[in-house]
Amino acid sequence: MLNEKKVTPDHLRRKAYLYIRQSTLRQVFENTESTKRQYAIRDRAIALGWPIEQIVVIDSDLGQSGASSEGREGFKELVSEVGMGNAGIVLGLEVSRLARNSSDWHRLLEICALSKTLILDEDGLYDPGHFNDRLLLGLKGTMSEAELHVLKARLQGGIFSKARRGELKGPLPVGFVYSASNKVILDPDKQIQKSINLFFDTFQRTGSASGTVKYFRENGIKFPRKLRKRPNKGEVVWGDIVHHRALQMLHNPRYAGAFFFGRTKTRRLADGTIKYERLPRDQWHTLIKDVHKGYISWERHQENLLRLQENAHANGQDRRRSPPREGPALLQGLVICGVCGSRMTVRYHTRNGKRIPDYVCQRQGIEYSEKICQHINGSPVDEAIGTLLIQSVSPLALEVAMSVQDELKSRAEEVDRIRKQQVVRARYEADLARRRYMQVDPENRLVADTLEAEWNDKLRALTEAQDDYERQCKADHMILNSHERSRIMTIATDFSKLWHDPKTPDREKKRMVRLLLKDVTLIKDTGITVHIRFKGGAIKTLNLSAPMNAWQLRKTSNTVISQIDQLLDKYTDADIANILNKNSRVSGTGKPFTSMMVYKIRRTYGLKSRFERLKEQKLFTLSEISDKLQISKCTLKKWTKNNLIKGYKCNDKDERLYQWPGQELIIKLRNGNQQGRCKQFIELLSNRINEVQYEA
Repeated sequence: MLNEKKVTPDHLRRKAYLYIRQSTLRQVFENTESTKRQYAIRDRAIALGWPIEQIVVIDSDLGQSGASSEGREGFKELVSEVGMGNAGIVLGLEVSRLARNSSDWHRLLEICALSKTLILDEDGLYDPGHFNDRLLLGLKGTMSEAELHVLKARLQGGIFSKARRGELKGPLPVGFVYSASNKVILDPDKQIQKSINLFFDTFQRTGSASGTVKYFRENGIKFPRKLRKRPNKGEVVWGDIVHHRALQMLHNPRYAGAFFFGRTKTRRLADGTIKYERLPRDQWHTLIKDVHKGYISWERHQENLLRLQENAHANGQDRRRSPPREGPALLQGLVICGVCGSRMTVRYHTRNGKRIPDYVCQRQGIEYSEKICQHINGSPVDEAIGTLLIQSVSPLALEVAMSVQDELKSRAEEVDRIRKQQVVRARYEADLARRRYMQVDPENRLVADTLEAEWNDKLRALTEAQDDYERQCKADHMILNSHERSRIMTIATDFSKLWHDPKTPDREKKRMVRLLLKDVTLIKDTGITVHIRFKGGAIKTLNLSAPMNAWQLRKTSNTVISQIDQLLDKYTDADIANILNKNSRVSGTGKPFTSMMVYKIRRTYGLKSRFERLKEQKLFTLSEISDKLQISKCTLKKWTKNNLIKGYKCNDKDERLYQWPGQELIIKLRNGNQQGRCKQFIELLSNRINEVQYEA
């Protein structure tokens, strides 16, 4: 009767909403009785007076957790209908079906109270607008949330307990399987084992994940991986290895035989999304070494992680080392500043079309806008290091040659075995497809056509694997023939020739350096001090002269300047340029000389011009002689043309300076005046010449 009094005609005019939810899809398929009980709540609404056509069933959240409203579209629809006043009553088997989160539950209660909507569960009918009913519903919501917490704590407690013992069973990376007794063992597939062993050996040799991926691709080696999603979850497939998969394997302690748990933690953000955060090793929940057999030792796993950390640009550490790259900087990643102790980085500049490295200590300058600590030209340093390596490696050349030969041979044999296994696997799959096709009833064409197509695909894959194997075998044979062996021996015994060979890549030179050197410290003062630390602990110090600046490198040689100074006594700028070019002289920039270049050199070094030198020899311009002798320039030019006056070229405009005409000119004029004409003019000219000489 109390329930009937709570239901009013206003409630009956509105709809009744039945909300149905199961936490997981497994519960939906297996716990069918709970679903039936939830649908049966409709009978309670009918008994309270709601016609069946006004009862709305919301079951779109089947298989959704009630811990949050995020992702529950049905619950959001229910809240919207209640808020708009369309719902007279909300039906649910129990409070936990509506929400297991106190904030969602109390929000629903408040909206129901404002819209005067009733709530009904298996225990009774409630009016959220009444204090006692709302208090009871609040307690039920709190208990539902506490129940979820207890369930989670119970499940997580069992997981943590198993993890502490190293017995927690979870998905294994490729290369491991569970035995019949649930022990972790190596995958019995020998091809998988050899591929993973080759992966770790290649990383130890190349020193970078990218180099390892490149080696596998260049040699056509397929790599296994496990499918993580259905319908073929757990199946091993073969394909090209990618960089992020290589990093995952190198970071995974399982390959070192260790069990770990709690490497990441999850955190729910304000927008409802979940963020995964990788924890440092000291914050992992469990890490147990030597739990099962691995592909590498724990010490080697630690070395791999250290090498990855040194290679990683994202770490931003001043003293990190990076893997050798294509640039010509020989000491890239190995140089330490002798002033502040930071790792120096590499810059490049171009000079005459050639890339020149610079070693720069700029970390503090970038972080704090301070002055760059050191900026050192790398060319003389790299050249000195190369000379030192040639002197150091020569005594060990024969031993190195033999080890290189053995390494190449064993590496090629290992790769050949893995390729052969790929062919064997492809042949097995083709035979299996053939047997399936032969066993099918020929009349069943739907199945027969599918199996025939699968057989053809496997045959094509087998043909490709065989062709690839034969092609790679020919390439390996070319590497290991007698001619190549003798060539390797010759190169190894003549390290200097190998080092200076232009075909030797810069990356390979850097790898040679890293085999011998640990780091190099640079200090720049009046010169460059180079402290070299070898891998064995030996230390070597070199004192180099500071490299010349750009303007010094472009400076014209002193020999050429001296030669120009001498030639200016007899020649003009253009004539000097021609003489220098005939003698194969070039400027500081390596270009042939021009008159303008000679002019600029004169001005720069303060050399006297041809004009100035002739003036010092008491020579006169045509105007000066004309003024002093009161003779027209035209007459003087005729005398010059007839060799009566001697002139000297003083510039490239063909202008000249002339010797002062003495009594020799008077004698020539008298000898040329056979008819006695202009005798008075000659006598007058003679007197003027004498007067000028007397005044001088």
